[in-house]
Formats: sequence, structure tokens, C-alpha cells
Amino acid sequence: MGFGLPTSGIVKGTVNQFICFHSSHNSIIMLSTLCIAVAITAVLAGVPNPEETKRLMDHLSDAEHYRNEHHNKQFDHDAFLGEDQAKTFDQLPPEESKRRLGIIVDKIDTDKDGFVSLVELKDWIRYTQKRYIDEDVERHWKQHNPENAESISWEEYRKNVYGFMDEMTPSELKSNTEGFAYTNLMKRDRRRWHYADGDQDDALNRTEFASFLHPEDHTGMRDVVVLETLEDIDKDKDGKVSLEEYIGDMYKAEEGESMDDEPDWVKQEREQFTGYRDTNKDGYMDEVEVKDWIAPPEFDHAEAEARHLVFEADGDADEKLTKDEILDKYDLFVGSQATDFGEALARHDEF
Repeated sequence: MGFGLPTSGIVKGTVNQFICFHSSHNSIIMLSTLCIAVAITAVLAGVPNPEETKRLMDHLSDAEHYRNEHHNKQFDHDAFLGEDQAKTFDQLPPEESKRRLGIIVDKIDTDKDGFVSLVELKDWIRYTQKRYIDEDVERHWKQHNPENAESISWEEYRKNVYGFMDEMTPSELKSNTEGFAYTNLMKRDRRRWHYADGDQDDALNRTEFASFLHPEDHTGMRDVVVLETLEDIDKDKDGKVSLEEYIGDMYKAEEGESMDDEPDWVKQEREQFTGYRDTNKDGYMDEVEVKDWIAPPEFDHAEAEARHLVFEADGDADEKLTKDEILDKYDLFVGSQATDFGEALARHDEF
């Protein structure tokens, strides 16, 4: 079970895997707003660009589920299909997208009663996410370990991902913006490597490598996820998160905008911080409070997403979905050329 998150999300992995959605997994993504951080690393094919790194949502998708109160269906597509399959559907004509969705619905209905229950939908989401993670780990294991050795040493990984830094001068690494960014990313990855290295031999076997790439899916990585999150949001580096740092991570006010002008959801987040996040009422979130925020022990991402999809598509409110109800709301579950174009227009209109 991965970590849970009330509002923001948790990051999935390292640079090596999280990436530039429009190019390849060989790019890196840097820490960005409205989600939780986890180190991100660069990859074999090409030098990573620190300006492209970003923090990710929770482990069901790299997309934000809500952008400034607006529902982002791409999150649902990724959660329902897995990220790689969601991209495939985005390129399909609407009718073909619906046809394939119908085949998937038949697979989800495991008891063949003509309905998709909450449990069946939750199990399907868990299956797709496990499949995505397993395939992602396998891809990167082969990429970094073409000889299929029992383990990968840190030095081998460092050379593959950060070897280009060996050609940079000490002054470039300290004063150059990119050099400084990569130095910090490598330090983060080094620490995460240590957390993932169960037998402390400075090499990762395939299971440990999976923890390194997808820490959100391994409870033993919880502490490093929390630490990286705290470091990312804590802009003044005082070891804790203030209310303004908390809000600033998810919302950027326009010039001259006062708190009275903020959207209602931002005001609600302020209330969440003071009322629930800051449990000791000292005006800050410390490491323990950040951990309670991003890793509540009982939160189940798959169940939360399944409930959301049932709520949105359940026309007769019987708490289960027919095939027709799902196909009627097909653009909630999967993308197509039409929905992808519409979402692109919507994103354009936001700017």
C-alpha cells in the first residue's frame, strides 16, 4: 500500500523514471507545485534538465487531480488505465476508445453479474498501478543493468545518471545554476539509495531498486519521502513548514491580491493547516506533522479513486456501475483524440 495524502500528493520516483511526459522516461522532472516531493534523477540517454523537474501528485498519477478547483480527468485516466495505457488511449478516435473501454469493463466485472462494484473497481485500479510500477521497474532495471547482474552499485548508477558532472569544474558545480541543482539532486538520490539499501552493501538488488524508484509504494521509504517533502516546501530552511510555505506550495497569488481575494479552496486550506495540520498549534508543521499529513496510515488511494469514479458515473445512484453508465461517461475513465484535444484547449484557456 502506498502513502496517502489529503490534498497534495506523493512523489513517485527518481529522475530516471519520472519524466518529461512529452518526451521519454529518459528525462527528469523537477519539483513543482501542489504535490509532494521525492527526489528525481536524470537518465542514461541525454543530460537531464533541472528546469524540467517537478514534484508529482500521488502515486496513481503524475497529474494533479484538481487544478485550482478544476477537475483534471487525466488523473482519472492514469489511475484507471495506468499511465502508459492512458497515453495510448489519448491517441485513439472516440469510438475506438469506447470500444476498448467496453472490453476493459468486461474484465473488471469479475463475477459477471453485469455490474462493476466498488470493490471490483478498486481491485482493478490496484492491478493497473501494480502493472505500471512492475513494468517501469523492469524497464529501468534493464536500462541500468544490461548484464542482468544481481545488483547495481551506487557508483554504477551515479555514472549512468550523473557521470556528466565529472566534466564540470568545482566552480561550475557550486556557482552554475544547473550544476548546483544537479549536485543537490545527486545528494538526494544518494540518501534515498541508502534508505532503499536494506543490507547496506551500497548496491541495490531488484527489490531494493524498486523501492528507490517508487518510494511511495514502500512503507519502509516513508521517512525519506517525508524528509524530502519537508526540504522542498521549507523555503527558508528552518526545518519546519509555515502556513505561508504550505499555501505557497499549492497557490501563487496574483500581484496585489489579498487574502480576502483568494479562492474559497485556498481559504479552506488555510483552515485545514491551522485546524488540523498544525496539531501542536505553534504555527508550523514539523517533521512529525508533515508525516501525519502526507502519510496518514489508513488512507487508501485506490479506494478513494474508485469511490470518486462511482460517484461521478453512477446515474441511478445504486452505488454500482453498469457498462452503459461507464460508456456514457467514457471521457471520465479514458481519453481519446477528442478528449485530449479538449483538455489541451482547456489548458490553453487557463493561461
